[in-house]
Amino acid sequence: MTITALPTRTALRRQLGRPSLAQPRTSGSSALKPQPTASAPSPTAAPRTAVRAVPEGTEARGFVLYVGLGEDAAAEDRVELARLVTELRALTSKLAPSAQTHAAVALAPAGAGGRDVDVVRRALGDPAVQQPAAETDPGIVIDLTRKRVAIGDEIAPLTYREFELLQHIVLREGSTVGRCDIIDALWDADADDRPNERTIDVHVRRLRAKLGAYAEIIRTVRGAGYRFDGHADVTVLASGPSPDRF
Repeated sequence: MTITALPTRTALRRQLGRPSLAQPRTSGSSALKPQPTASAPSPTAAPRTAVRAVPEGTEARGFVLYVGLGEDAAAEDRVELARLVTELRALTSKLAPSAQTHAAVALAPAGAGGRDVDVVRRALGDPAVQQPAAETDPGIVIDLTRKRVAIGDEIAPLTYREFELLQHIVLREGSTVGRCDIIDALWDADADDRPNERTIDVHVRRLRAKLGAYAEIIRTVRGAGYRFDGHADVTVLASGPSPDRF
């Protein structure tokens, strides 16, 4: 009887092409860690091209900021023009120490119409300013009979309450109308939406916004209320008895 020796485990692994158990093992993290690959170079950001705000062949030497703020509006905002000018110049000096500043106040006849900023631009010679409204369009027509306001060829989108407010002030031309008077005239004493005096200021601001270039026909009288003075570019149409409520 012939006894054949079985191959050892190591010999079997060699025959099968497997590593021997005696070979040192590599750590798991090293075996699983992928080999570093060369990363693609990040694209270089293209340099930004400066955008010129002035035509070629010229250079900017400064700018003009027109501020429209009448005395009545400044009083309503609780700011003095002199203080506003001082603080704006101080801010400019802080941001740009090399800047030189010059301030000028635009004057207009008392009661002149138009937006404050347009008056300032005309007074200080802005070459791009539009001509006064009276010279370029028919003006503003307040039709109390039809209850509408026409600015040139367009009808202003006033609400019923806004027109009543405008009418109440216009019919008292030359007189200051107090906020309490407006409230008592346009709202019932027990009305749920009866406003307070500060709310009247909000109504007036909304009305002025819809009057556009003619916003200042309703003037603020500091500490008293509002006032309408006749203007050449404002036409008031009415027929029959006064449509106002007395």
